[in-house]
Formats: sequence, C-alpha cells, structure tokens
Amino acid sequence: MAWRSELWRTRRGRISYQVLQEFYAQAVRKSPKQAEAARAEVRDLFAWNPIAVDEAVIETAWGLQERYSLSFWDALIAAAAHTLGCPFLLTEDLSHGQLLDGVRVVSPFRVAPSELADPAEP
Repeated sequence: MAWRSELWRTRRGRISYQVLQEFYAQAVRKSPKQAEAARAEVRDLFAWNPIAVDEAVIETAWGLQERYSLSFWDALIAAAAHTLGCPFLLTEDLSHGQLLDGVRVVSPFRVAPSELADPAEP
C-alpha cells in the first residue's frame, strides 16, 4: 500500500492496459464477489493514463525478450515501462535489481518507496 500511496502522492505512477487486465482477471478469479471493487480499482488507475500495447511496444518487447530471455508477457510489461520512460518497474515476477535497457526491476516487497532516489533529484 505504501507504493500505491507514494505513486499517487508524487503523480509518478504509470501503468499499461495489460497490467490492468491482468490485475482484474486475477482479482476476480480469486474473489468473484469482489468484481465491482476490482472494477473500481481499475477505473481509479485510468488516471495514470495507461499505455496501450501498440507496434512500438511490441517491437521493444521482442528486443527485451531476446536480450534478457523474458517471457513475451513480461517483456511487454517491461517494454511499456521503457516506452513511458519509467526509471523502475515494480514487480515481484522478475529479478529484483535487474536492469532492462535502462529500467530497473524493483520488488515492492523488498524495497520501500523511501529507499529509492527520486530520479528528478540530482
């Protein structure tokens, strides 16, 4: 929850439609009665202007997939972060600390928001 709060506070949160789709599918699979709550969460995250998977994101994903031996789906998420200019990608699904063409993988369960330097600061 600290990450979400920090990203809202600083207005630095970014997301892809793919991640929103995966979140919703998992939330409803685990708790079908919470579908409306999951929909509300997705609607809130629309404020982060999700990036759509397009030709450029797919081309970038193929490169990341080849260079780092990622699954195509993980490569798409990393490519979206790269395309958005994100300095880091929050996920527990990839190797914490790994650098993917300038995007650092950060496990939100291993690092608090306060532990990362603000890329806008010198």
